[in-house]
Amino acid sequence: MTNSQAPHPLIDENKDDLFSSIQCVNIGSPFVWLRGGIKDLFRAQFASLFYGVCFALMGWTIVFFNGAGAYGLTLAAACTFMLLGPILSIGLYSLSADLEQNRPPNLRKSLAAWRGNVSNLALFALVSIVVVLIWARASAVIFAVFYNTGLPEITDFAGAVTSFENLDFLIVYFGIGLIFATFIFAISVVAVPLMFEKKTDAITASLASLAVVAKNPGPMILWAIILVGLISIGFLTGFLGLIYTAPIAGHATWHAYRSLIPVNRSTELRG
Repeated sequence: MTNSQAPHPLIDENKDDLFSSIQCVNIGSPFVWLRGGIKDLFRAQFASLFYGVCFALMGWTIVFFNGAGAYGLTLAAACTFMLLGPILSIGLYSLSADLEQNRPPNLRKSLAAWRGNVSNLALFALVSIVVVLIWARASAVIFAVFYNTGLPEITDFAGAVTSFENLDFLIVYFGIGLIFATFIFAISVVAVPLMFEKKTDAITASLASLAVVAKNPGPMILWAIILVGLISIGFLTGFLGLIYTAPIAGHATWHAYRSLIPVNRSTELRG
């Protein structure tokens, strides 16, 4: 009798097929993805802007709790943002997938798109939260070392950044922040689209994202700059800009995924 062993639930048995389908793209590809995201925003209209409003509301919630001095609730709201962010993004991917197939965007269907792979999405969100909490703790330590007077006010911090005062602090703070941000970006470039469409497990999806970044360092740096720019516009407008920039980023991420792992070359994976 031949013993058959079921695959581990967190390891995808077809991951070699996935990795072999990863494409090399040119340096101008991120601008193509950005144009695709803007086009999808205008084509989806209300359905897409609904998700933008959700992102803006989450940002305002974090600011409200922080302004009220409820720092525990601020942290809880930030963690909720990390949990809901990928789920809301899946809704945008669902809308882009509809448009890709020349189907009318379906908001109701997109709201339930996360149900197909909820366990792996939850695992991915949990990892993101852990990284954010570690970064928050590291930030507190950095402030404790470089600011003897305690945590500075936001105006003092902004002044130190713009005037380049306390240069040692700026180098350490932003250097370590860049490490954390790079890690999150590297494991998430195509991870959530893979978990949405292919029902890929969280580990394989994150490894695929790392492989994408390793294979396309130049385009990925430019893509990260574009995404940071879109989100920064949203933040600098008091989160109001997120109503437009967040959906554009989500839709564009779907186009990036399609370009980096083309549907005609990738194997349908079982989650």
